[in-house]
Amino acid sequence: MPTRILPAGADPDAVRSLTTLLSQLPDAEPQPPVTDSTQLVDGLARLAAESVDELPEVVVVHERIGPVPALELIREVALRFPAVGVILVTTDASPGLFAAAMDSGARGLVALPLSYEELANRVQAVAQWSTGVRRHLGHGAELLAGAGGTVVTVSGAKGGVGATLTAIQLALAAQASGRATALVDLDLQTGDIASYLDVQFRRSVADLAAITDISPRVLADAVFRHDTGLALLLAPGEGERGEEVTDRAARQLVSALRSRYEVVVIDCGAQLGGAGAAAVEMADTALLVTTPDVIAVRAAKRTVRMWDRLQVRKAEETTVVVNRHTRSTEIQPALVQRITGTALARTAVPANFRELQGVVDAGRVHELDAKSTVKQALWALAGELGLVKAAEGASHRGSGRGPVSLRRRKE
Repeated sequence: MPTRILPAGADPDAVRSLTTLLSQLPDAEPQPPVTDSTQLVDGLARLAAESVDELPEVVVVHERIGPVPALELIREVALRFPAVGVILVTTDASPGLFAAAMDSGARGLVALPLSYEELANRVQAVAQWSTGVRRHLGHGAELLAGAGGTVVTVSGAKGGVGATLTAIQLALAAQASGRATALVDLDLQTGDIASYLDVQFRRSVADLAAITDISPRVLADAVFRHDTGLALLLAPGEGERGEEVTDRAARQLVSALRSRYEVVVIDCGAQLGGAGAAAVEMADTALLVTTPDVIAVRAAKRTVRMWDRLQVRKAEETTVVVNRHTRSTEIQPALVQRITGTALARTAVPANFRELQGVVDAGRVHELDAKSTVKQALWALAGELGLVKAAEGASHRGSGRGPVSLRRRKE
Protein backbone atom coordinates (compact mmCIF):
# COMPACT_ATOMS: atom_id res chain seq x y z
CA MET A 1 0.00 0.00 0.00
CA PRO A 2 1.50 3.37 -0.98
CA THR A 3 2.47 5.86 1.71
CA ARG A 4 0.46 9.07 1.54
CA ILE A 5 2.69 12.06 2.21
CA LEU A 6 1.39 15.60 2.63
CA PRO A 7 3.98 18.37 2.15
CA ALA A 8 3.34 21.74 3.81
CA GLY A 9 5.26 25.00 3.39
CA ALA A 10 4.92 28.62 2.38
CA ASP A 11 7.97 28.81 0.09
CA PRO A 12 6.80 27.70 -3.40
CA ASP A 13 10.29 26.79 -4.62
CA ALA A 14 11.11 24.79 -1.50
CA VAL A 15 7.77 22.95 -1.60
CA ARG A 16 8.17 22.21 -5.31
CA SER A 17 11.62 20.75 -4.69
CA LEU A 18 10.33 18.73 -1.75
CA THR A 19 7.38 17.37 -3.71
CA THR A 20 9.61 16.36 -6.61
CA LEU A 21 11.90 14.44 -4.31
CA LEU A 22 9.01 12.80 -2.48
CA SER A 23 7.55 11.59 -5.76
CA GLN A 24 10.78 9.66 -6.41
CA LEU A 25 10.53 7.68 -3.18
CA PRO A 26 9.44 4.04 -3.53
CA ASP A 27 5.76 3.40 -2.76
CA ALA A 28 5.20 7.08 -2.08
CA GLU A 29 2.02 8.96 -2.94
CA PRO A 30 2.62 12.69 -2.44
CA GLN A 31 -0.59 14.69 -1.87
CA PRO A 32 -1.16 18.19 -3.29
CA PRO A 33 0.88 20.52 -1.04
CA VAL A 34 -0.68 22.98 1.40
CA THR A 35 0.74 26.46 1.79
CA ASP A 36 -0.16 27.56 5.33
CA SER A 37 -0.93 26.20 8.78
CA THR A 38 -4.67 26.87 8.64
CA GLN A 39 -5.04 24.99 5.38
CA LEU A 40 -3.10 22.04 6.81
CA VAL A 41 -5.08 21.71 10.04
CA ASP A 42 -8.45 22.26 8.35
CA GLY A 43 -7.62 19.72 5.66
CA LEU A 44 -6.61 17.09 8.20
CA ALA A 45 -9.75 17.80 10.23
CA ARG A 46 -11.97 17.20 7.19
CA LEU A 47 -10.24 13.91 6.44
CA ALA A 48 -10.38 12.79 10.08
CA ALA A 49 -14.10 13.54 10.20
CA GLU A 50 -14.58 10.95 7.46
CA SER A 51 -12.25 8.30 8.85
CA VAL A 52 -8.80 7.98 10.36
CA ASP A 53 -7.94 5.84 7.35
CA GLU A 54 -8.34 8.90 5.13
CA LEU A 55 -5.50 10.73 6.87
CA PRO A 56 -2.03 10.73 5.30
CA GLU A 57 0.52 8.60 7.08
CA VAL A 58 3.17 11.33 6.91
CA VAL A 59 3.07 15.13 6.97
CA VAL A 60 6.28 16.93 6.01
CA VAL A 61 6.39 20.47 7.41
CA HIS A 62 8.88 22.95 5.96
CA GLU A 63 10.31 25.39 8.50
CA ARG A 64 9.01 28.31 6.40
CA ILE A 65 5.34 27.96 7.08
CA GLY A 66 2.93 30.38 8.64
CA PRO A 67 1.15 32.07 10.13
CA VAL A 68 1.61 29.53 12.94
CA PRO A 69 5.32 28.76 13.53
CA ALA A 70 6.44 25.30 12.50
CA LEU A 71 7.01 23.87 15.99
CA GLU A 72 3.67 25.11 17.29
CA LEU A 73 1.95 23.71 14.20
CA ILE A 74 3.62 20.33 14.77
CA ARG A 75 2.43 20.35 18.37
CA GLU A 76 -1.17 20.98 17.28
CA VAL A 77 -1.09 18.30 14.58
CA ALA A 78 0.44 15.76 16.99
CA LEU A 79 -2.20 16.50 19.61
CA ARG A 80 -5.25 16.50 17.33
CA PHE A 81 -4.15 13.75 14.90
CA PRO A 82 -1.95 11.34 16.89
CA ALA A 83 -1.97 8.70 14.13
CA VAL A 84 -0.19 11.07 11.72
CA GLY A 85 3.60 11.19 11.74
CA VAL A 86 5.16 14.62 11.26
CA ILE A 87 8.61 15.35 9.84
CA LEU A 88 10.24 18.80 10.10
CA VAL A 89 12.41 20.00 7.21
CA THR A 90 14.85 22.68 8.38
CA THR A 91 18.20 24.33 7.74
CA ASP A 92 19.00 24.08 11.46
CA ALA A 93 19.84 20.49 12.35
CA SER A 94 21.32 21.35 15.74
CA PRO A 95 20.69 19.12 18.77
CA GLY A 96 18.69 21.94 20.37
CA LEU A 97 16.20 22.18 17.52
CA PHE A 98 16.04 18.39 17.25
CA ALA A 99 15.08 18.16 20.91
CA ALA A 100 12.52 20.97 20.53
CA ALA A 101 10.98 19.24 17.50
CA MET A 102 10.71 15.94 19.37
CA ASP A 103 9.15 17.70 22.37
CA SER A 104 6.57 19.23 20.02
CA GLY A 105 5.59 15.81 18.74
CA ALA A 106 7.62 15.46 15.52
CA ARG A 107 8.66 11.94 14.54
CA GLY A 108 11.74 13.06 12.66
CA LEU A 109 13.85 15.91 11.33
CA VAL A 110 15.45 16.25 7.88
CA ALA A 111 18.14 18.83 7.20
CA LEU A 112 18.30 21.16 4.21
CA PRO A 113 19.57 20.89 1.53
CA LEU A 114 17.54 17.71 1.08
CA SER A 115 19.25 14.39 0.67
CA TYR A 116 17.30 11.65 -1.11
CA GLU A 117 18.69 8.92 1.12
CA GLU A 118 18.03 10.79 4.37
CA LEU A 119 14.51 11.77 3.32
CA ALA A 120 13.69 8.23 2.15
CA ASN A 121 14.90 6.67 5.41
CA ARG A 122 13.01 9.12 7.57
CA VAL A 123 9.75 8.89 5.60
CA GLN A 124 9.90 5.08 5.66
CA ALA A 125 10.46 5.00 9.42
CA VAL A 126 7.66 7.47 10.15
CA ALA A 127 5.27 5.69 7.79
CA GLN A 128 5.92 2.39 9.56
CA TRP A 129 5.33 4.09 12.91
CA SER A 130 2.04 5.59 11.70
CA THR A 131 0.82 2.28 10.33
CA GLY A 132 1.71 0.56 13.60
CA VAL A 133 -0.17 3.15 15.64
CA ARG A 134 -3.31 2.75 13.52
CA ARG A 135 -3.13 -1.03 13.72
CA HIS A 136 -2.66 -0.89 17.48
CA LEU A 137 -5.49 1.58 18.06
CA GLY A 138 -7.90 -0.13 15.70
CA HIS A 139 -11.34 1.43 15.86
CA GLY A 140 -10.28 3.52 18.84
CA ALA A 141 -8.23 5.63 16.47
CA GLU A 142 -11.46 7.12 15.19
CA LEU A 143 -11.88 8.83 18.54
CA LEU A 144 -8.29 9.87 19.03
CA ALA A 145 -7.70 11.25 15.57
CA GLY A 146 -10.97 13.07 15.10
CA ALA A 147 -11.35 16.76 14.46
CA GLY A 148 -12.00 17.38 18.15
CA GLY A 149 -14.48 19.75 19.70
CA THR A 150 -15.89 22.92 18.16
CA VAL A 151 -14.13 26.14 19.15
CA VAL A 152 -16.04 29.44 19.02
CA THR A 153 -14.46 32.77 19.90
CA VAL A 154 -16.54 35.80 20.85
CA SER A 155 -14.92 39.22 20.46
CA GLY A 156 -16.33 42.69 20.96
CA ALA A 157 -16.05 45.40 18.35
CA LYS A 158 -15.47 47.68 21.33
CA GLY A 159 -16.01 47.52 25.05
CA GLY A 160 -19.59 47.28 26.31
CA VAL A 161 -21.26 45.73 23.25
CA GLY A 162 -22.20 42.49 25.05
CA ALA A 163 -19.51 40.01 24.03
CA THR A 164 -19.20 38.42 27.48
CA LEU A 165 -22.95 37.93 27.92
CA THR A 166 -23.08 36.42 24.43
CA ALA A 167 -20.24 33.99 25.20
CA ILE A 168 -21.83 32.91 28.48
CA GLN A 169 -25.26 32.25 27.00
CA LEU A 170 -23.83 30.34 24.02
CA ALA A 171 -21.90 28.12 26.43
CA LEU A 172 -24.95 27.62 28.66
CA ALA A 173 -27.06 26.62 25.66
CA ALA A 174 -24.49 24.07 24.52
CA GLN A 175 -24.08 22.61 28.03
CA ALA A 176 -27.84 22.44 28.60
CA SER A 177 -28.31 20.48 25.38
CA GLY A 178 -26.03 17.74 26.68
CA ARG A 179 -22.67 18.74 25.22
CA ALA A 180 -19.58 18.87 27.42
CA THR A 181 -18.72 22.57 27.26
CA ALA A 182 -15.83 24.75 28.40
CA LEU A 183 -16.10 28.53 28.76
CA VAL A 184 -12.77 30.37 28.67
CA ASP A 185 -12.06 33.99 29.60
CA LEU A 186 -9.21 35.29 27.44
CA ASP A 187 -10.06 38.90 28.16
CA LEU A 188 -6.95 38.66 30.28
CA GLN A 189 -6.87 42.05 31.99
CA THR A 190 -10.54 42.96 32.28
CA GLY A 191 -12.36 39.62 32.04
CA ASP A 192 -15.69 39.51 33.90
CA ILE A 193 -17.00 35.97 33.42
CA ALA A 194 -16.34 35.17 37.09
CA SER A 195 -18.35 38.22 38.15
CA TYR A 196 -21.23 37.42 35.80
CA LEU A 197 -21.47 33.85 37.17
CA ASP A 198 -20.85 34.63 40.86
CA VAL A 199 -17.67 32.55 41.03
CA GLN A 200 -14.83 32.68 43.56
CA PHE A 201 -11.76 30.98 42.13
CA ARG A 202 -8.09 30.34 42.83
CA ARG A 203 -6.68 29.04 39.55
CA SER A 204 -6.81 30.82 36.20
CA VAL A 205 -5.62 30.55 32.64
CA ALA A 206 -2.35 32.18 33.73
CA ASP A 207 -1.51 29.10 35.81
CA LEU A 208 -1.31 27.07 32.59
CA ALA A 209 0.85 29.56 30.70
CA ALA A 210 4.20 28.08 31.68
CA ILE A 211 3.21 24.44 31.20
CA THR A 212 4.55 22.98 27.97
CA ASP A 213 2.44 19.82 28.03
CA ILE A 214 -1.13 20.39 29.24
CA SER A 215 -2.32 16.93 30.21
CA PRO A 216 -5.99 16.18 30.99
CA ARG A 217 -5.15 16.06 34.69
CA VAL A 218 -3.36 19.42 34.62
CA LEU A 219 -6.27 20.94 32.72
CA ALA A 220 -8.82 19.50 35.16
CA ASP A 221 -6.93 21.02 38.09
CA ALA A 222 -7.17 24.50 36.55
CA VAL A 223 -10.83 24.29 35.55
CA PHE A 224 -13.64 25.48 37.84
CA ARG A 225 -16.79 23.39 37.62
CA HIS A 226 -19.83 25.66 37.75
CA ASP A 227 -23.22 24.66 39.14
CA THR A 228 -24.60 24.66 35.58
CA GLY A 229 -22.07 22.01 34.56
CA LEU A 230 -19.90 24.43 32.60
CA ALA A 231 -16.15 23.99 32.85
CA LEU A 232 -14.77 27.47 33.48
CA LEU A 233 -11.22 28.59 32.79
CA LEU A 234 -11.07 32.15 34.01
CA ALA A 235 -8.96 35.24 33.49
CA PRO A 236 -6.47 35.97 36.29
CA GLY A 237 -7.73 38.06 39.17
CA GLU A 238 -4.57 40.19 38.89
CA GLY A 239 -4.75 41.77 35.44
CA GLU A 240 -0.98 42.13 35.11
CA ARG A 241 -0.69 38.33 35.08
CA GLY A 242 -2.40 38.36 31.72
CA GLU A 243 0.97 39.11 30.15
CA GLU A 244 2.08 35.60 31.11
CA VAL A 245 -0.37 34.11 28.61
CA THR A 246 1.46 34.25 25.29
CA ASP A 247 0.16 33.29 21.88
CA ARG A 248 2.04 30.00 22.16
CA ALA A 249 0.43 29.26 25.53
CA ALA A 250 -2.98 30.09 24.07
CA ARG A 251 -2.47 27.71 21.15
CA GLN A 252 -1.56 24.87 23.50
CA LEU A 253 -4.53 25.67 25.70
CA VAL A 254 -7.03 25.75 22.83
CA SER A 255 -5.70 22.47 21.46
CA ALA A 256 -5.94 20.82 24.89
CA LEU A 257 -9.50 22.07 25.41
CA ARG A 258 -10.57 21.04 21.92
CA SER A 259 -9.41 17.49 22.58
CA ARG A 260 -11.36 17.25 25.85
CA TYR A 261 -14.64 19.14 25.32
CA GLU A 262 -17.29 18.98 22.62
CA VAL A 263 -17.76 22.75 22.63
CA VAL A 264 -15.24 25.43 23.66
CA VAL A 265 -16.48 29.03 23.87
CA ILE A 266 -13.80 31.69 24.34
CA ASP A 267 -14.46 35.28 25.36
CA CYS A 268 -11.66 37.30 23.76
CA GLY A 269 -12.85 40.75 24.85
CA ALA A 270 -12.39 43.85 22.74
CA GLN A 271 -8.61 44.25 22.90
CA LEU A 272 -6.45 42.15 20.56
CA GLY A 273 -3.44 40.57 22.21
CA GLY A 274 -1.28 37.65 21.21
CA ALA A 275 -3.36 35.09 23.10
CA GLY A 276 -6.67 36.37 21.73
CA ALA A 277 -5.29 36.52 18.19
CA ALA A 278 -4.13 32.90 18.43
CA ALA A 279 -7.56 31.80 19.66
CA VAL A 280 -9.40 33.68 16.90
CA GLU A 281 -7.10 32.17 14.29
CA MET A 282 -7.65 28.62 15.56
CA ALA A 283 -11.40 28.92 16.04
CA ASP A 284 -13.91 27.07 13.89
CA THR A 285 -16.21 30.08 14.21
CA ALA A 286 -15.11 33.62 15.12
CA LEU A 287 -17.92 35.89 16.25
CA LEU A 288 -17.59 39.67 16.37
CA VAL A 289 -20.31 41.32 18.45
CA THR A 290 -21.39 44.87 17.66
CA THR A 291 -24.30 47.16 18.44
CA PRO A 292 -26.20 48.99 15.67
CA ASP A 293 -24.65 52.41 16.20
CA VAL A 294 -22.08 54.33 14.18
CA ILE A 295 -19.26 54.12 16.74
CA ALA A 296 -19.55 50.38 17.29
CA VAL A 297 -19.93 49.55 13.59
CA ARG A 298 -16.85 51.62 12.76
CA ALA A 299 -15.00 49.75 15.49
CA ALA A 300 -16.16 46.44 13.99
CA LYS A 301 -14.85 47.48 10.60
CA ARG A 302 -11.49 48.46 12.11
CA THR A 303 -11.26 45.12 13.90
CA VAL A 304 -12.05 43.12 10.78
CA ARG A 305 -9.43 45.01 8.78
CA MET A 306 -6.83 44.58 11.51
CA TRP A 307 -7.46 40.84 11.71
CA ASP A 308 -7.00 40.65 7.95
CA ARG A 309 -3.77 42.70 7.96
CA LEU A 310 -2.30 40.57 10.74
CA GLN A 311 -3.41 37.36 8.99
CA VAL A 312 -5.47 36.41 12.02
CA ARG A 313 -8.77 35.99 10.17
CA LYS A 314 -10.22 36.96 6.82
CA ALA A 315 -13.33 39.11 6.77
CA GLU A 316 -15.43 36.47 5.04
CA GLU A 317 -14.43 33.95 7.75
CA THR A 318 -15.73 36.24 10.52
CA THR A 319 -19.37 36.29 11.60
CA VAL A 320 -20.86 39.50 12.95
CA VAL A 321 -23.59 39.34 15.60
CA VAL A 322 -25.76 42.43 16.03
CA ASN A 323 -26.70 43.00 19.66
CA ARG A 324 -29.36 45.40 21.03
CA HIS A 325 -31.21 45.39 17.76
CA THR A 326 -34.50 47.22 17.24
CA ARG A 327 -36.56 47.60 14.10
CA SER A 328 -36.54 51.37 14.46
CA THR A 329 -32.78 51.82 14.43
CA GLU A 330 -31.30 53.38 11.32
CA ILE A 331 -28.47 50.83 11.12
CA GLN A 332 -29.89 47.39 10.36
CA PRO A 333 -27.93 44.08 10.30
CA ALA A 334 -27.73 43.95 6.49
CA LEU A 335 -26.01 47.34 6.47
CA VAL A 336 -23.54 46.17 9.12
CA GLN A 337 -22.70 43.21 6.90
CA ARG A 338 -22.07 45.44 3.89
CA ILE A 339 -19.88 47.81 5.88
CA THR A 340 -17.73 45.12 7.48
CA GLY A 341 -17.63 42.65 4.57
CA THR A 342 -18.21 39.75 6.95
CA ALA A 343 -20.72 36.97 7.24
CA LEU A 344 -23.79 37.87 9.29
CA ALA A 345 -25.54 35.79 11.93
CA ARG A 346 -29.19 35.42 11.00
CA THR A 347 -30.12 35.83 14.65
CA ALA A 348 -30.03 39.41 15.94
CA VAL A 349 -30.20 39.96 19.70
CA PRO A 350 -32.96 42.38 20.75
CA ALA A 351 -32.40 45.44 22.93
CA ASN A 352 -34.02 44.70 26.27
CA PHE A 353 -31.68 45.51 29.14
CA ARG A 354 -34.57 45.57 31.61
CA GLU A 355 -34.68 41.77 31.35
CA LEU A 356 -30.99 41.57 32.17
CA GLN A 357 -30.52 44.17 34.86
CA GLY A 358 -31.53 42.02 37.84
CA VAL A 359 -29.33 39.01 37.02
CA VAL A 360 -26.42 41.19 35.90
CA ASP A 361 -26.46 43.21 39.12
CA ALA A 362 -26.67 39.98 41.14
CA GLY A 363 -23.86 38.40 39.13
CA ARG A 364 -26.04 35.41 38.20
CA VAL A 365 -26.72 35.69 34.49
CA HIS A 366 -27.09 31.92 34.33
CA GLU A 367 -30.43 32.42 36.09
CA LEU A 368 -31.84 34.61 33.32
CA ASP A 369 -35.53 33.83 32.85
CA ALA A 370 -36.31 31.38 30.08
CA LYS A 371 -38.97 33.80 28.81
CA SER A 372 -36.35 36.52 28.26
CA THR A 373 -36.27 37.57 24.61
CA VAL A 374 -32.52 38.16 24.94
CA LYS A 375 -31.93 34.62 26.18
CA GLN A 376 -34.18 33.15 23.52
CA ALA A 377 -32.24 34.99 20.81
CA LEU A 378 -28.83 33.97 22.14
CA TRP A 379 -29.86 30.33 22.50
CA ALA A 380 -31.28 30.45 18.98
CA LEU A 381 -27.88 31.79 17.89
CA ALA A 382 -26.26 28.78 19.56
CA GLY A 383 -28.54 26.57 17.48
CA GLU A 384 -27.68 28.49 14.32
CA LEU A 385 -23.99 27.89 15.00
CA GLY A 386 -24.53 24.17 15.60
CA LEU A 387 -23.48 24.31 19.26
CA VAL A 388 -26.54 22.47 20.60
CA LYS A 389 -27.60 18.92 19.92
CA ALA A 390 -30.23 19.06 17.20
CA ALA A 391 -32.48 16.45 18.83
CA GLU A 392 -32.79 18.41 22.04
CA GLY A 393 -32.25 21.99 20.94
CA ALA A 394 -35.70 22.50 19.43
CA SER A 395 -37.58 21.66 22.60
CA HIS A 396 -35.14 22.71 25.29
CA ARG A 397 -36.44 25.26 27.73
CA GLY A 398 -35.35 28.81 27.13
CA SER A 399 -34.29 28.33 23.56
CA GLY A 400 -37.49 29.84 22.28
CA ARG A 401 -36.88 28.88 18.67
CA GLY A 402 -34.54 25.89 18.48
CA PRO A 403 -31.55 25.69 16.21
CA VAL A 404 -32.00 27.54 12.94
CA SER A 405 -29.38 25.52 11.09
CA LEU A 406 -25.94 24.07 11.55
CA ARG A 407 -23.29 26.49 10.35
CA ARG A 408 -20.88 24.91 7.94
CA ARG A 409 -17.38 24.71 9.31
CA LYS A 410 -14.94 26.78 7.30
CA GLU A 411 -13.51 25.07 4.28
